[in-house]
Amino acid sequence: MRLTQAAIIAALALTAPCSWASAPPSTTITLTLADHRFSPTSISAPAGETIRIVLINHDGATEEFDSHDLRVEQLVTPHAQISFNIGPLRAGRYAFMGEFHPETAQGQIIAIERAR
Repeated sequence: MRLTQAAIIAALALTAPCSWASAPPSTTITLTLADHRFSPTSISAPAGETIRIVLINHDGATEEFDSHDLRVEQLVTPHAQISFNIGPLRAGRYAFMGEFHPETAQGQIIAIERAR
C-alpha cells in the first residue's frame, strides 16, 4: 500500500506543471551590434510578457549587453550570436548599453501596456 501511494505521489510530482517556471517568450527582438552601436537603439515590447533578445555581434570585439534597469549582463563574442530572456517587464523604459563601449553602444526597451 505504501509503495502504491509513493508511486502515485512520484508520478504526480513528475507530471505536474511547474508553477514557478517562467512563461516561454511571446516576443522575440533582434538586436545587432556593429561599429560598437546597437541597432535598433529603441525597441518597443509588450509589458507583462517574457521577451527573447537575440543579439548578433558584427564587430571584431567582444561586447557585454548590460542593463542595470533589467539586471542583465550578457557577453557576446566577436562575430557571434547569443539569445537570452528578459521579463516579464512592467510598463516603462529600460536602458541598456555595451559595457565595453558605453559612449556609443546605447539603447532602450520601452515596455508598453496593452490596451484593454
